[in-house]
Amino acid sequence: MSPAARPAVDAPMNPEPLFERLKAARPADWQAYVDHAFVRQLGAGTLPASAFRHYLVQDYLFLIQFARAHALAVYKSRTLADMRAAQAGLSAILDVELGLHVRLCERWGLTPAQLEATPEHRATVAYTRFVLDAGMAGDLLDLHVALSPCVLGYAEIARTLAPAGVQALGDHPYREWIGEYAGAPYQAVAEAASRQLDVLAARSMTAQRFDELAALFAQASRLEADFWQMGLAAEAEAA
Repeated sequence: MSPAARPAVDAPMNPEPLFERLKAARPADWQAYVDHAFVRQLGAGTLPASAFRHYLVQDYLFLIQFARAHALAVYKSRTLADMRAAQAGLSAILDVELGLHVRLCERWGLTPAQLEATPEHRATVAYTRFVLDAGMAGDLLDLHVALSPCVLGYAEIARTLAPAGVQALGDHPYREWIGEYAGAPYQAVAEAASRQLDVLAARSMTAQRFDELAALFAQASRLEADFWQMGLAAEAEAA
């Protein structure tokens, strides 16, 4: 899933980032996502290859919809800094991330034609359209909160799966995927996304609104967990 671009603004000083507050508010939903069986098996190297391939195809389709979410972020932005950040995120997906994902898929025996011909799974539709709806119905903060389990969650998961660094993974079958998200470039993107949440929250978040954002965050986390489950279900169906 594609990283968002770094915001062109500095977040105000905040001893407790909004992202950490959201996780603390809904710990069960967050843990069900980041500690899902798919993630544990991927980390252990025991995830069936067919489950991972199915996930890769749907993640490609997922990226296309996340490009739309970044385009929506441009429209929802009220400052040039926010617009530029959203535009950079859109460009990163369309011009870089999709190409990288296609090459990763090819190494797992998946051709571009197969990617294009595969329909979106209902789990893919559920989360991506939820994000787009959150952005359409709400403001830029709603949209970024809905995106955050993906953008920031992948960074957290990868750090957990590579505690001693990517080199220590050796010939792990999923080293390339883990390395993409555990690496410094993506980790920097995640940190920037967290700061952007704080910038947006400083403009418009009230105590009452935090509860609404926490509910939005929890639902997005559950939908991400469903995305992992989709991969495991595909393996079970094929067995």
